[in-house]
Formats: sequence, C-alpha cells, structure tokens
Amino acid sequence: MTASSATRVFMLSLVSIPVSYLFNFLSANCSPWTILVVGFLILISVATIAFFLARKKPPKDPLFYLYAVFAFTSVVDLIVGLEQDGLIDGFMTLYLKEGEPYLSTGHGHMICYWDGSAHYLMYLLMVAAIAWEQSYRTIGLYWVGSILMSTFVFLSGNLVGKYGSKLGPVSLLIIPYLVLPMWAVLQIYHQPLENESAPKAVEIVQKKNLLQRPLDLLLTISLFFAIGFSLFRGLVALDCPIKVCRQYLQLQEPYLRDPAAYPKIQAQFSHIGASLHSRTPYMYRVPEEAQLIFLITNGLYGIVPQLLAYRCVNKPEFFLKRKEDAKTK
Repeated sequence: MTASSATRVFMLSLVSIPVSYLFNFLSANCSPWTILVVGFLILISVATIAFFLARKKPPKDPLFYLYAVFAFTSVVDLIVGLEQDGLIDGFMTLYLKEGEPYLSTGHGHMICYWDGSAHYLMYLLMVAAIAWEQSYRTIGLYWVGSILMSTFVFLSGNLVGKYGSKLGPVSLLIIPYLVLPMWAVLQIYHQPLENESAPKAVEIVQKKNLLQRPLDLLLTISLFFAIGFSLFRGLVALDCPIKVCRQYLQLQEPYLRDPAAYPKIQAQFSHIGASLHSRTPYMYRVPEEAQLIFLITNGLYGIVPQLLAYRCVNKPEFFLKRKEDAKTK
C-alpha cells in the first residue's frame, strides 16, 4: 500500500464539507427515519469509496476503511462545533434541530471539537501507519479508550438527562461508535509491542520495590488522590447533603447540576470545556472567581492518568513477564 492512499483518505474526509451542507438542506423536509437511513448510506458510501481508492494495493489492515469513515465523520463533527459557535452557517443547523438537538449543549460542543481535532489527528496517523506498514498499537489503544469513553458518557447523558424524551431514530447513528471500536480493539491489541525490553532490564526493574522507584511512587500517590477526588465529586453529583459537598457544588462546580446530566457521568475534556461554555446556562457555569482553582484541579485530574499511561507505555518493564517465569508455567 502506498502513502498516496493515506493522502486520498485525507482528501475524502474533506468531502464531508459539501456533503454536510447538502445533507442539512435535504433534511429540512425529511422524516427522522429518512435522515437515519440516509446517514447510514453516507457512511457505507464513504467506506466503499475508500475501498476503491486503495484497490490497486489493498491495505493489509481492514481497519483502514474504518478510520477512513470515522475521519469523514470527524470533519462533520468539527463543522457542527464551528456552526454552533457561530463561526460558520448553513451546514448543520436544520439537521441539529430535527435530528440531534442534544449536540447544541456545551457538552455536545466539546465532544464535537474533541472528535474533530484529537480523534481526527489519530485517524490520519493510523491511516499513515497502515500505509507504511508500521505498528500503531499505542495510538490505536488510546483512540479506542477515548472514543468509547466519549460515546458512553454521551449516550448515558442523552438517556438520563433532559433530552431523554427527545431521542429519536437519528440517535441510532451512535451505534457504529459503540460497536466498531470494540471490534477494532481486538485487532489493535494483537499488534506487536512497539518497544521490546531487554530481559536484563526487566529483571532489574522488577527487583526494585516501590520506594526505589520515586516516579512510580509519585504517580501512585497522585492516582490515589485522583480516585478520592472522583469519589468526592460522585457524592456531589448525587446531591450529598454534607456541607462540604454543598459548598463545592455551589462555589466550584455548579455544572454538576446541569439537567443535561452529562457532568454526572463525567468525561474530563468535555467536562472542563462545557463547565465554561456559553451554551451551558449561566447558573450552571463555573463562577468567575473560582475558574482558576477549577482549571488547576480538573487539569491535574485529567493529566495524571495521561502521565500514568505514558509511563506504562514507554517503560513497560515492570509489567512484563520474565522469561524464567514464563518457562515455569
């Protein structure tokens, strides 16, 4: 497979710009079921086009076609975010009104921006890796975790929040975001590790206790603080009557009371953005005087798991089996 196939996927993703404009125009006079069918037909068409673009030298990894389709939808999500913030007009307004009104929330904005930026970049990197026949295991696993977390929080919030009564057939378009990543992770997980560790290095590291690994000790302590903060914020979201919980809800994160319900389930990037976003009702936004503390606290809360994952991926010796241990089994 040539690198030009990856370039074609990038160009194909940009076709979503005129397609979304046309789709928005046509959806004005269509029933929700028609919109659903047309939406799935578009996804199938994109996969078919990607197949023909790479037909001269088909990719060995079938996930190439999945990433091509999701890259296309990522640009659509970016269009949704930009239009909702008033930066562009006429692309998805009618569709959002008739199909997925919950995307108009602050949380909906943030997941559109995340999908249209972070996920989109991951798709392009993974497509390029497939074109060059290289492993993308780390990026792939990160993407699976990110998209499933985003989808689960979004779907749960839609079901239990104020938009639960407004869910319609178009909401079924979320199915590919649940099913396909679960299939993809099975393919990605079996790719070879990108960094092989020497047996001697594995033995040396595993003989050290936690106190002899100061970075691991710091990350462990930070993780316990993060767990404690998660439990505390969970109590706040469940309307715990304890005074400190009520004060935190009133002074730090009133967004946890948003009837859209997304903050009760949590997704850190979207939670931070939606807590400050103009689409979130003013009474639920973080008070101006508390914004600095809110950003520091939630920023650290989001960064700690990323640092832990980075450490585990780049220095995995502690988690690997020693050869002598494997032989005894």
